Amino acid sequence: MIHSHRMELFACRASEAFACRVIEHLNQLRAPGEPELHLGKLEVTPFSDGEFQPHFTESVRGATVYILQSTIPPADNLMELLLTIDAAKRASADKVIAVMPYYGWARQDRKDRPRVAIGAKLVANLLRAAGADRVMTCDLHADQIQGFFDIPVDHVYASRVFIPYLASLNIENLAIAAPDMGGAKRANTYAKALESSVIICHKTRERANVVGSITAIGEVEGKNVIIVDDMIDTAGTLCKAADVLKEKGALSVCACATHGILSGSAMERIHASALETVYITDTIPHPELEGDPKIRIVSMAEVFARIIHKVYNYEPISPDFIF
Repeated sequence: MIHSHRMELFACRASEAFACRVIEHLNQLRAPGEPELHLGKLEVTPFSDGEFQPHFTESVRGATVYILQSTIPPADNLMELLLTIDAAKRASADKVIAVMPYYGWARQDRKDRPRVAIGAKLVANLLRAAGADRVMTCDLHADQIQGFFDIPVDHVYASRVFIPYLASLNIENLAIAAPDMGGAKRANTYAKALESSVIICHKTRERANVVGSITAIGEVEGKNVIIVDDMIDTAGTLCKAADVLKEKGALSVCACATHGILSGSAMERIHASALETVYITDTIPHPELEGDPKIRIVSMAEVFARIIHKVYNYEPISPDFIF
């Protein structure tokens, strides 16, 4: 397809390595004769008071600009993304698409107690106010966050890579577990695709990031269990669920989560728990975990490259989704 405008890709500082992998896959998808894509040059000038200013060192006039950035840690990385979007619009980009492999503040999707903010909606408003024409993201904490936007949202699911990957392991007596009631739909989707049984863990919380108790519902004994979730933050819920499942007779317990936030003492908890292997994606960079005996990183770069390629060429993307 012949476009009247070109594609340009840039990465903010938190997602440069991920963006390079996306570029590699995009170049494999380009048609014969199309120019090779490169990662655009974006400089960020820091100031002594903590401010910073993104600066495009090449023209983006008339281009469709994709800006890749996971907003973790949330505050500075979100602000950097917003400033970069604003800079692209002011530099006369035709369209600006925010590619956010991890969408920070997604857990603040409702008022679950009085007098709290709905952070996910505020971030949606900020992205639109900065000038984003479209958003691409992966495994939002709650699907309804898509409705917070008045612009198109391409919500990519990590099941697109996890399900084939888990199927290739040929695990016998497999059972898929949800770490809490909210993850039951995700667990059921994985179990259906992998032709396995489902286990639901019911948890109570003492306060944010602190789990009270967990009970498991379903057949556990003699099963190789994989706990599926959208993220691992402090790993408190995950590790307690793994220990409970092991105590109930599971042959092995692994975990599969899209976003490895792994804050605080998460890695210490994982290494001390019954978990044998934890599968995460590269939506959040963790170069320090390469070679860790319990961590396996599965890349989402090819999926994002394919979605970017199809959206740019006005092709349908529905075949790329496994919910």
